[in-house]
Formats: sequence, structure tokens, C-alpha cells
Amino acid sequence: MEKRGRKSLQAVVCVVAVLFTLAGALQAWGESGGARFVADELLVQPKAGAATVKIDEVLTGLGATVDEEIPQIGVRKIKVPPQALEKVKAALSRNPHVEFVEPNYLATSSGTPNDPSYPSQWHLPKISAPLGWDIVTGSNVVDIAIIDSGVDPAHPDLAGKLLPGYNFLVNNSDTHDVLGHGTAVAGAAGALSNNSIGVAGVAWQNPLMPLVVLDANDYASYSNIARAITYAVDQGVRVINISIGGSSSSLTLQNAVNYAWSKGAVIFASAMNNSTSALYYPAACNSVVAVSATTSSDTIASFSNYGSWITVSAPGSGIYTTNRGGGYGAWNGTSFSSPITAGLAALILSVNPMLTNAQVVDIIKQNADDLGTAGFDQYFGYGRINVYKSLTAARNAVPQSDTTAPTASITSPGSGATLSGAIQVNVSALDDVGVAKVVLYINGASFAGDTVAPYSFYWDTTGLADGTYDLYAVAYDAAGNAGQSNHSLVSVINASGTSPPQVSITSPANGSTVGNKTTVTAAAYDNIGVSRMELYIDNSLKTTAGSGSLSLNWNSRNAAPGAHVIKIKAFDAAGNVGMASLTVYK
Repeated sequence: MEKRGRKSLQAVVCVVAVLFTLAGALQAWGESGGARFVADELLVQPKAGAATVKIDEVLTGLGATVDEEIPQIGVRKIKVPPQALEKVKAALSRNPHVEFVEPNYLATSSGTPNDPSYPSQWHLPKISAPLGWDIVTGSNVVDIAIIDSGVDPAHPDLAGKLLPGYNFLVNNSDTHDVLGHGTAVAGAAGALSNNSIGVAGVAWQNPLMPLVVLDANDYASYSNIARAITYAVDQGVRVINISIGGSSSSLTLQNAVNYAWSKGAVIFASAMNNSTSALYYPAACNSVVAVSATTSSDTIASFSNYGSWITVSAPGSGIYTTNRGGGYGAWNGTSFSSPITAGLAALILSVNPMLTNAQVVDIIKQNADDLGTAGFDQYFGYGRINVYKSLTAARNAVPQSDTTAPTASITSPGSGATLSGAIQVNVSALDDVGVAKVVLYINGASFAGDTVAPYSFYWDTTGLADGTYDLYAVAYDAAGNAGQSNHSLVSVINASGTSPPQVSITSPANGSTVGNKTTVTAAAYDNIGVSRMELYIDNSLKTTAGSGSLSLNWNSRNAAPGAHVIKIKAFDAAGNVGMASLTVYK
């Protein structure tokens, strides 16, 4: 069920005849290069500043419709007709108003049940959790979002900790566990502890918010994962766990991660269980803490993925936790190393809630127990987490105040440029912590915002009055610091004008007599530029040019005696046509 490798979707897509339950209905999935996706859905982001009506016109013509939108990141989920996914994808890829289009990939969970009677929670003393609990056992104001298959609301070790959540499969508030995986993950992060029953979680007192994206067949769409991330952040959650992964990279997922990071949240994700260094997402997204799995002997688990993209490691073999239905059992997988680490993050924010998300991640990395090769390595990352050392450091850490503003510059168009029609404005922005958003201003008014580098804006000058326009950009970081770019003063000559090009035929002269060979030359001028010229002799097209000058060596030897009409047409970018003609004699 895990996916390996990522190949171009230019290959022939095979939509297999398999149905699964997603969003409350039977859906077909497609597969290409080992990656699975929803067969009749695409994810599309319009360019910043682009009119979505232009995209909607394309969709209507292809029989596709907008099914839903993730407004926080500007991504739309598109429903396409059966067997038309590649056709619609290709059309949208060519559309100048589209930033990106990608399949709605599918991810799976990363944990499997082990011996259900295994009695030991070996992992808690291994990560020095009992010593850490002498410092803090959690806080009821630092929540953990569990993006998974739901949580059993009646489980005695979880019932008192659950916040209202949301089910993105059926778009309602029913967050019962549809698979069993989410209940186990939730218990590893924060099962009720010191209550004389069951098991202990890492973060005893921290509330859990169940967000359902993983269906009963162990599939989660990337769009639902992104929706859950943005939903959690908008509810004020600062710690998010995702024990789910897919083999395909995704700008939709990265945009959602960027949104979360810009709001001060930290996402923890399982590295997955394929014994490979291949990237899995969202763990491999920028700003996500990717967690590999260790054993009770502090070795890397045989199933765990690895690579330079791993951040830290945590126990993931034989993790005794809560089961759906009220029981308990041991599970294997990076699905559990991730929530154990997320639980540590919740404890860190419980002891020092003013820490930034970057500080939380640094504390976890800097206080991990170094295993394997000294320093960072591809199996353990910065090491296996240590709760006590991390909480000691967090308690003594001074919250950082980010006062450094980002830097920004408009890289194109340059100041003094003359523009017409639709153009792209490109902005470069940098920050010592990270750029959260870049906003383009035109003549002092906010035009559009972009949250993902490279920052670019679609500006259609058609319909604007001719004149000079002042462009500048402002880059913001997560702390609200703002840095303004240089001003770029550009001239717009409206491409929707009605003046046709001016055309002149410079040779031969009107009324002249031509011989056997005649050179015909012409020129055209237009305030927004000449896009095409055409030369006709006796209404027969002889040659064309793509600029404001044209020349033809006319073999007039074969011309019949008498009068001949030479005609030149010139076109501008707005479609206006200018014309000139003259008569010569043979």
C-alpha cells in the first residue's frame, strides 16, 4: 500500500478499475509511476492577481467544475469528467493564469498492529519521559491536532481529552475513528496518564483535536490533508501530527505547511515504513519535522525510511497504545515515532508558551541523544529525542523576539520598462527566519499576495489607462515584520486601444512601371507595437513578417501586362489592422 518513487505524469496514466470509499462515496483511483491519485480530481492554484473567471472558462469548455477551495492557500479542487484528467491537466498547464496544476495524490498511514497483548511501554523511559514529567506533564491550553482516521471518543484514556474536530471525508463534525489508526496515534501523543488505567501518553494534559482525512481503506487525499492543516491552524493549534504519507511531492501540501509555519505552528510527520531513502510527503516538505523510528535497543527500525530529509528519530517499534473499541495494543511504525515527538513539542510549549516554532524545533534537535554516526546522519537525523533534556532547555530558554524585517526587490519588470497586455511581476524576498507572504502594490494599492517562492504576480494591463505605474512589494515574516522593495516605475500603453498601425510602402512608387524584378519594402508603426505584417499582390498573399518592417524580392517577370495592386496589412497586439496600397504597371 506504500508508494515508491515519483515519475512524470507525462507517462500514460492507467486508471485502474478499483473503487474505494472517499468523502462518503465510491471513487476510482488512478496510478502513474507507482503514485496513486483520485482519478477525477485535480488541484489548481491560480496565479496571484489572475482573474479566476479565465480559468473557469477553460473548465466549462472541458466539462470540469470547481468542487471546493482551500482559501487560506488559494488552491481549488477540480472535478473532471471520466477519463479526461490528462486532457484537463494539459489545458490548465498551458493556461497563463494558472500557477500550478497537479493530481490529487493519495497518502496512506504508516503503522501496523503488533502483538496486542504486549504489556510494556518501553519507549517512555527510553526517551526520559518520566524525568521530564517532573518538570511538566502538559497544559490544557496547548492543543495537538491529530490528522488521521479519527479517534474513538469513548476510549477511557482519550475521552476526557478530545476537542471538537472535523471530518473532511464527509464534511461534518463526526470524528469517530473509521480505521483504528488514529486512535492508536492519539494515544501515543497524549493518552490520559496517572489515572490508574491503560497507558500513558507523552503529553498527559494537552487536549487532542481529531481531524479525519484517512478513510476506512487507508487512503487520504492530499487536498483533505491540506484542508486539515489550515483548519487546525485557524483554530489556534500550534502542534500538528500527520502519521500519513505519499510518495509524490505537492505544491498544495507545501503551501499548507507554509501557511501553518507562518502562523507559528509546527508539523510533525512520519517518515513512513518502506526501508528506503525515497522522499515521502508531507514529511519531506520544507518546515516539517520528519521523524524516523527507533527500536528498544536504540537502533534504527528495519522498516523505517531514512535520508538527509530526516529531522529526528523516536521510538516506533512495539509502541503500546490505545486501540479503537476501548482496548490497548502494540503497534509498529513511524506513525508512532511522529506523535511521540509531537507530544514532546506540546510539553515544550506547555513549559514555555512564548517560544517560537523555530525555537521548539531547535530545542528538540539540539537536545536529542546522538545515535549512529556522530552528529547528523541519515538514519537518526539529529538524534533520538530526549524529553527531559528538551524540557530542561525549554524551561531556561529566552523567547526570541524577531525584529528583523525581510528584504524584498522587484526583479522584473525593471524601472523604465514599457508594458502592454498581461505581464508577470517577479519579486525576490528573503528573511532570517522565513518569508510568510509577499504583497504587490500598484500605485499604492494592494494588488495581490503570494505565499510561496518564487513570488510572482499576474498583472493584466489590458483596460488600464495609458501612463506611468508605480510598482513595489512588501514582504512579511511570521512575526509581522515588513520589508519594502525598490520602486519600479513602468509605462503602460494600453493594448486595448483602437488606433490601427500606420503603414507606408516605401518602394516601389505608386503609379510606377516595374521591370522583371522588383523590390517591395514597407514599414508600419503602432503605439503598442506591430505584431504582424502581410504583403499581398493582386489579393494573393506573398509573404509575412513579425515586426514593423517587411521586404519582398518580387519576380515580376511573369506578371501579366497591365495594372497590379500591392497591398500591405499591419496588425497590433489588440487586433487593430492598418492598411496601405498602391498600383504599379507592367
